[in-house]
Amino acid sequence: MATTPVTTKDPEKTGGRSAVRTLLRLWPYVRPVRGRLFTAALVAVLASCSGLVIPLVLKWMVDGPVADRDSAGVWLGALYLLLFGLAEALLFGLRRWLVARPLAGVEAAMRADLYRHLQRLPVAFHDRWASGQLLSRGTTDLMLLRMFLAFPLTFLLVNSVTILAGMAIMLAQEWTLGLVLLAPALPVMFVCWLFERRYSKVARRAQDQVGDLTTVVEESVLGIRIIKGFGRHRSQARAFRELSRTLRGTELAKARLLASIWAVIVTLPELAIGAALVLGTVQVADGHLSAGTLVAFLSTALALRWPVDSIGFLLAMSQEAATATERYFEVMDEKPETQTAPAGGTRAAASAPAAGTRTAATAPAVGMRAARGGTGGHSGTSQAPSCAPTPTPAPTPGAGSTGGLQFHNVRFRYPDAPEDTPPILDRIDLHIRPGESMALVGATGTGKTTLTALVPRLHEVTSGRITLDGEDITEMPREELRTRVAVAFEEPTLFSASVGENVLMGAEDDAGQPELDRALTVAQAEFAHALPQGTDTQVGEQGLSLSGGQRQRLALARAVVGSPRFLVLDDPLSALDVHTEAAVEAALRRVLADTTALIVAHRPSTVLLADRVALLSGGRITAVGTHHELLRTNAEYAHLMSGTEEDDR
Repeated sequence: MATTPVTTKDPEKTGGRSAVRTLLRLWPYVRPVRGRLFTAALVAVLASCSGLVIPLVLKWMVDGPVADRDSAGVWLGALYLLLFGLAEALLFGLRRWLVARPLAGVEAAMRADLYRHLQRLPVAFHDRWASGQLLSRGTTDLMLLRMFLAFPLTFLLVNSVTILAGMAIMLAQEWTLGLVLLAPALPVMFVCWLFERRYSKVARRAQDQVGDLTTVVEESVLGIRIIKGFGRHRSQARAFRELSRTLRGTELAKARLLASIWAVIVTLPELAIGAALVLGTVQVADGHLSAGTLVAFLSTALALRWPVDSIGFLLAMSQEAATATERYFEVMDEKPETQTAPAGGTRAAASAPAAGTRTAATAPAVGMRAARGGTGGHSGTSQAPSCAPTPTPAPTPGAGSTGGLQFHNVRFRYPDAPEDTPPILDRIDLHIRPGESMALVGATGTGKTTLTALVPRLHEVTSGRITLDGEDITEMPREELRTRVAVAFEEPTLFSASVGENVLMGAEDDAGQPELDRALTVAQAEFAHALPQGTDTQVGEQGLSLSGGQRQRLALARAVVGSPRFLVLDDPLSALDVHTEAAVEAALRRVLADTTALIVAHRPSTVLLADRVALLSGGRITAVGTHHELLRTNAEYAHLMSGTEEDDR
C-alpha cells in the first residue's frame, strides 16, 4: 500500500524547499512565548560558555600551583572547577524549566487550531484525505515540533556560539594549533549541506508513511467486526506488515544518512585534534609552548566535541521539524467553508426559474396534511423540467410561492471532478412548500444523498441556488442555516459519549431532559431508559455497543430533538423491524406536521409519510406527484416500488 497520493506531496518536489523558511511559519505560535525562549537561549549560552572557562582554570593550575607544587593552589583550583561545573548544570536545568511550560502551551495551541480548522473544512476535503494522515499531523508531527523548539532550535544557536567562542579562545592561545582544528570546517559544511538536501526527502516520506500506517490501524479497529466476520485478519495483518516493512526501510535509510554524516563529522575533527596534539607536544618539547597552554587548548578542543558531533543530530531533527511544519500547514492552508457565498455570479442568474419549468403555488399546510396518505390526486406539483412532465397539472403560481424549501436550476459536480464530466445533479427544480413533506425516490446511485447534502451546505452547488423561505442558503451564516435544518443520514454516526449527549447534539445548549424524552419518544428509542445508566450510558466509539436499529433511532431522535423548521432525512427507517418502523412512522407523522421535510425513501412505507413524491432519475427530477399518481402514470416509479409494494395505510 503506497502513500496516499491525494494527501501527500512528492518528496522529490518538497526536497528543494527551504527548511528555514518553512520553520519561520511557526513564529505566530512562538511569538507569545518568545521572551522565555530567548531567556532560555541566553541561559543555555551562559551555561555552555561557563564550560569553556574550565580549560582556562586547568591552564592556570598546570602552569601555576602544579608547577610550583602549591597544594593549596591545587585545592583552590579544584574548588573553581566544582563551582563552574555546578553553575553549568544549574543553568542547563534552568533552561529546561524555562521552556517546558510555554512549549507545552505552543503544542496545545497548534493542536487546538488544527482541530478547529478541521471542523471548518468542507466535506470535500475530508472525502479526499485519509483520517490517519490527519491524526498523524495532530499527534506525531506536533510532538516533533515541540521537541524541535525545546532542544534543536536552542542548541543550534548555543552550539554555534560555543564553537565560535571556543575557536576564538584556541586561536588566542596558539594560532597555529587553532588553524589545524579549523582545517575540517569546509568539508564538514559541505557534508552538512548535502545531508540536509537528502534527509529532507527521506524524512517527508517517513512521516507520510506513518500517516498511512495510522490509517490502516484506525480502519482495522473500526472495522474489526467485518474483519473477523469475513476472516480477513490475515490479509489485514499482511497489509500492515507490508506498510511496516516499507516504513522500516525508510527509517533505515534515515539511519544510514545520519550514520554517514556522523562518521564524517566525528572523524575529521578527531583527526584534527590528533594532529594538534602531536604538533602541540613537539612545541612543548621545543619550549615554544607551555604545558598548561597545551592542556587548556586540548581541553577546549574536547569541550567542543559535543557541539560539533551534535550537528548531524540537530540537523536531522530540524529537517524532521521542517517536514512536520510543512505537513501541518498543508492542512491549515486549506480554505475553510465560507459563511456566505460571494454576491453575483451565476447565482443571480439562477435566481429565476429555468425556462420551461413550472412553479407550484404554495398551499396551506393544513390542506396538505389533509391530503397526506389519501388516494385522491394532489393538485400541487413541484418545479420540474419541461421534458419530464408531472402527472398532474400545475396550478397558477401565487404570490407566496417562494416559501418552504426550493431548488432553483441546481447543478452539482464534485469539486475534484474534471470540468468536462457530466454533473451528478443537473437542472434540479423542486419546491417543497411550507409545512409539506416531500419523498425523494430514485434508483441507487442517482444522487439522492448528494441532493440532501446540498441543503445544509455540506457540499456547495456548482450553479443555481437553494432557498429556505425565499432566502438563499449561501447568504446565511452556516451556523444559522444548520440551526434551521436538521439532518439524519442513512449511516447513523454516534460519538463516544452518553446517549443523552449524542441526542442533544441536535438541540440548543439549554435543552434538557424534557426535550430529550420527547425526541426519544418520537424515534421510539425509549430503550435508552432501560440501559444500565439510562440516558447517561456511554455508547462507545461509533455507538457499536448498540444494534444498527438502535443507532438509527438515536440518530433520528437527534434530528428531531431541536424541533427544526426544515428536516432532511436520508432513508431514516432502513434498519428498523416492521413493528418498530410502524411505531416510528406514527410518531414521525406528528413531527412532520410542524416542519418542512425532504425524505429520501426506498420503500412505500416511508414514501407514504410524505405529501408528495419527487422522482430523481439521471441526475434530474423527472416527475413529481403523490405516491398513487406516480404509480399510475410513471413506469420507472412503479418499477422502483414494485419490489416492496404494500397495502395503503
